[in-house]
Amino acid sequence: MARVARIEQHGGPEVIQWVDVDLPDPGPGEVRIRSTAVGLNFIEIYQRTGLYPLKLPSGLGTESVGVVEALGEGVTDVAVGDRVGTFGPTIGSYATHRNLLAENLIKLPDGVDDRTAAAILLKGGTTEFLIERCARVQPGWTVLVHAAAGGVGHLAVGWLKAIGATVIGTVGSSDKAERARRAGADHVIQYREHDIAESVREVTGGAGVEVVLDGVGAATWEASLKSTKRRGLIVSYGNASGPVTGVALSQLNTNGSLFVTRPTMFHYYATKEERDAGFARVFEMLAKGAISPEIGQTFALEDAAEAHRQLEAGKTEGASVLLP
Repeated sequence: MARVARIEQHGGPEVIQWVDVDLPDPGPGEVRIRSTAVGLNFIEIYQRTGLYPLKLPSGLGTESVGVVEALGEGVTDVAVGDRVGTFGPTIGSYATHRNLLAENLIKLPDGVDDRTAAAILLKGGTTEFLIERCARVQPGWTVLVHAAAGGVGHLAVGWLKAIGATVIGTVGSSDKAERARRAGADHVIQYREHDIAESVREVTGGAGVEVVLDGVGAATWEASLKSTKRRGLIVSYGNASGPVTGVALSQLNTNGSLFVTRPTMFHYYATKEERDAGFARVFEMLAKGAISPEIGQTFALEDAAEAHRQLEAGKTEGASVLLP
């Protein structure tokens, strides 16, 4: 018997309900996982509200860590008792137990504890592909990171510094400014007090930045356009303030023949080889101290609705983990 979160309609946190489910034996190529820690991510708010519509009824969550309890036919890559993690694409990590395809699991290094792994898999993989395979940031480049104290933003700052980039971060408060500086940001802009684009141009001697990592969306789109260097790249990867809509291609022209991409993680982690290589790099950066999830709070797994409320209201710091 598993306890599983379900939503039957899109809406507020109150639509998250918990039900008991008889979990069948794992099928061919599957394993049964007992969850030990579950990651909380903003994408789950998009899915719950319907910004990213789900086929209903649906579970929630993609990121979790657990212990293998049973193997289906043909599974040879993992064994009962192995510690493993997943960041998707299968939805339903808000659960005490679940069956998953073995090919979508990542074996966890001994030096990475369950809570850290649950907080780092999706955000760490996102950081890796954004910086190294999407933007292909080079040493000496200057990169603007919006929401530099947030989950992905905080990791991106540390990662960028480790590879030799100069980092400008935007934040909404002095506390978050200090957190971005601790992560390694060279310059921090408090957007409620200073114009982002004007500050970026001042810091860069008028040139702008080679790359913008923008997980905020609608509220920062104009600032991103005006902060980017001629022929620079805007990587718009999130919608925390709402989606970017009504974009005229002429804006890219008039702001410096800019490039823009709206990537999704699973186009960069489409094969087992890509997943293995990407997470080898994530665990390498974690081991050397370049990145840390800095778990700010934990919630009981069945308090997921309250966790959503706090995350949506901007009341969390760093990463959040749900514990069964």
